[in-house]
Amino acid sequence: MKVLWNDRIVEREEVRIDMEDRGYQYGDGLYEVIRVYNGQLYMVEEHMTRLWTGAEKIKLHLPFSKEELVERLTELTAVENISEGKLYLQVTRGIDSPRNHALPDPKKVIGVLTANIIPYDRPVEKQRKGIAVGIVPDTRWLHCDIKSLSLLGNVMALEHARSRGFEDAVQIRDGKVTEASAANFWLVKDGTIYTHPDGQLILPGITKLKLLALAEKLGLPVKEETFDEAELFTADECFISGSLIEVVPVVKIEEHVVGSGQPGEITKQLHQAYLAEIDRH
Repeated sequence: MKVLWNDRIVEREEVRIDMEDRGYQYGDGLYEVIRVYNGQLYMVEEHMTRLWTGAEKIKLHLPFSKEELVERLTELTAVENISEGKLYLQVTRGIDSPRNHALPDPKKVIGVLTANIIPYDRPVEKQRKGIAVGIVPDTRWLHCDIKSLSLLGNVMALEHARSRGFEDAVQIRDGKVTEASAANFWLVKDGTIYTHPDGQLILPGITKLKLLALAEKLGLPVKEETFDEAELFTADECFISGSLIEVVPVVKIEEHVVGSGQPGEITKQLHQAYLAEIDRH
């Protein structure tokens, strides 16, 4: 397997990460997961914008321009010759020795970039039938808007749900629904779509961005506002969204069946519009 390591495409076995890399020791870095369709990076500019925004928030100097990074990622995609897949990239703050909590001088410490691409098929069965989710307290840090390498909170939320037989989690903070373990959460009631507004409590999803635009184009009313846990049990439809999963219906929450127990019409309409947008791209 070929991977991107800083400014070179090399065999995966050649990559060496120093034990004092801040990404390894602190989770000090950012990542993005980009969907690949027909050999093309989907919504790559939006992913780059989010990466640069996150870098600004954590005072991380990125040792390349957006154009240079996209060029390298495009080259990696071509070299691996994967038509349908997912590309993972991360950049850490780099190697700081001796270990020190304080941020290093960006002129002395250079960020470390790695990326790989693997085949990935859309989860058709989940999209067709929907999934069951369990309610989990949202105990993550208060900078969920930063796509940080520090994902232990998300990992434990998913594990908590899966250990009880659910396929994903819906996280609750102070009585309000935030998001799933690694996806944005949506609710439909009386023809209106609701989803948590962007801010420090959720990740500003790239797929969410596209779905909001598509909903407006389709004339579907959307409210980006918080909603209570109790509203999950009166919703007509629920679904989650993300770059890899696209749109997946939620048909059961704990022991409660959502709507008819089948993917809802608005959920299916949005997903079909999303698929059409992919084909157009």
